[in-house]
Amino acid sequence: MPEAFDVVVIGGGPAGENVAARAAAAKDPRLSVALVERELLGGECSYWACIPSKALLRPTEAQWLARHTPGLREAVMGPLDAREVLKRRDDMVQGYKDDSQVAWAEGANIHVVRGHGRLSGPRTVRVEGNGRTRELTARKAVVLATGSHPRLPDIPGLKEARPWDNRGGTAAKEVPQRLVVLGGGVVAVELAQAWRSLGSEVTLVQRGPRLLSRYEPFVSEEIKKALSDSGVTVHLGTQATRVQRPGGQGEVTVTLSTGETLRADELLVAMGRMARTEELGLETVGLTPGKPVEVDDQLRAKGVDGGWLYACGDVNGRNLLTHMGKYQARLAGDHIAGKDVRAWADSKATPQVIFTHPQVASVGLTEAQARAQGLRLRVVQYALGDVAGTALLGQQLGGTAKLVVDESRRVIVGATFTGPEVGELLHAATIAVAGEVPLDTLWHAVPSFPTVSEVWLRLLEAYGL
Repeated sequence: MPEAFDVVVIGGGPAGENVAARAAAAKDPRLSVALVERELLGGECSYWACIPSKALLRPTEAQWLARHTPGLREAVMGPLDAREVLKRRDDMVQGYKDDSQVAWAEGANIHVVRGHGRLSGPRTVRVEGNGRTRELTARKAVVLATGSHPRLPDIPGLKEARPWDNRGGTAAKEVPQRLVVLGGGVVAVELAQAWRSLGSEVTLVQRGPRLLSRYEPFVSEEIKKALSDSGVTVHLGTQATRVQRPGGQGEVTVTLSTGETLRADELLVAMGRMARTEELGLETVGLTPGKPVEVDDQLRAKGVDGGWLYACGDVNGRNLLTHMGKYQARLAGDHIAGKDVRAWADSKATPQVIFTHPQVASVGLTEAQARAQGLRLRVVQYALGDVAGTALLGQQLGGTAKLVVDESRRVIVGATFTGPEVGELLHAATIAVAGEVPLDTLWHAVPSFPTVSEVWLRLLEAYGL
């Protein structure tokens, strides 16, 4: 007999957990919720992405800041203790066990179902795992929150070489002597810097002309310099044309479009992600497997009658960031519970922090994106190193702050910061962008002295207020 729930969620990562919790917390009416997960409850972010990568990066960031601080730099000139850094990483992912997550879910009145879940028709989910098959039915909604998986480009010999993806790159037990990184996005630059700081000889190969191409140009320049200064060899405008690794282990050889050959102990591929929909049973409800599930602003799948199917997070392709998936999930849970809500921040006011040193923090539109939309712009920029708060953090730390202003409304539509710990500056910018706070009002939001946040005052002065 099928087991009936009000809501069935497929995927127990951050998006799935949040939509399940939001729906389970509904009181009028109270909803029963099943959460289906085939691996670890908590998902990619908790065990193989956000959390472990930042655990690897934080020690090197602290060391970098200390080495810019007179009176302290002499005490931290030695190498990082890689064994302790990896141990801390393991602690942060709870030894790759999800006992505490399961206890949390059960405490939140969420019924956890282990196994691979897939749609088997309208409002029905088949779960296979542990040698058994269970049939679940959803009286009210099914939510897809299966996330994404790494994209493996079609390079001869690459698949057979068994390269690292983000999972291998964050979960490795030993520091490779030599590492080649293919890619120039967030995962590539973060993990290149992390493993270089732990002692690996790192070479990064980016097929495009600059790193982090979706960000302001000064971001690319500053991060390339930071990587190079730390000892990472960076190749821009270069592609891997062939990979050789007999048996998928041992030394790997990478041939580049320049004719150069690289040899390494490990190869990390960080060249984008794809929605995880191939084995989700989408064909049983008239959708196409292998493609993102297109949704409306209430996170309901388009092309499915009855409004019972929802999709949150990477699986819908709207915004591949953990916090935006959680944002979508909270709204979907509210909508399932009967509230009239719509998602818009995932297209207008998306914040992101890159945890390199220096950090990169951005929200909203870049100048190029805003101009492409035809906005009448005014752009202001200020050197973060000229702010007293930055100087107090250490010598010669530098950094850049930039605001993109829509002149017709006198509101900020985009902001980008580089520099030490600028991720903590970002929420103020996010509020300004999401809330469309007029510049004349922001002028009265006085930053404390001497903090790095004083850059807001300098930017508004540069604007002319």
